Amino acid sequence: MIMKKVFLFLVALTATVAVSAQTKWSVDPMHSSVNFSVKHMGIAFVKGNFGKFDGTITASKADLTDAKISFSVDVKSVNTGVEMRDNHLRTDDFFNAEKYPAMTFESTSFKKLTGNNYALTGKLTIRDVTKNVVFNVVYGGTAKDQQGNTKAGFGATTTINRLDYNVKYDPTGAGIAKDIKIELNLEFAQAK
Repeated sequence: MIMKKVFLFLVALTATVAVSAQTKWSVDPMHSSVNFSVKHMGIAFVKGNFGKFDGTITASKADLTDAKISFSVDVKSVNTGVEMRDNHLRTDDFFNAEKYPAMTFESTSFKKLTGNNYALTGKLTIRDVTKNVVFNVVYGGTAKDQQGNTKAGFGATTTINRLDYNVKYDPTGAGIAKDIKIELNLEFAQAK
């Protein structure tokens, strides 16, 4: 009888540890992208991306509703396909990459809405300004790659007003719109 109680206690303890164990995921930059678009002169869109970024997810729930998400972007890696414009974006007119080399995001909640749709809320820092922002997220699910690694996929979008982050070049928005659409396509690898 004592052995049975000890066995049941160990099973319960193992199950509790398994449920509360946190899983860490790291962004896979080879299968991810950080993109943006902004309206130019009110008639067309200029698109760009950042080539260097890093991110992690830590969660213990299978549906990820307790996920803590951290992300950073190297602003020097901005690329719009036009070198002169990219160099201008790195100056104090826009990002001031020398003084503020990274944009960062720290989640405060990851709320499941319906199906695979989530609302990701957190603090986005650009330059010297931190503001709350909400991303609309579609969780693509998980799969094993050819090497047996577990991967998770996400698409996330939001729109921010660049003037809120002290990106004050062309404050009227006549040439470069105030609203910037951000689109993330991210694949994360589960830590082993």
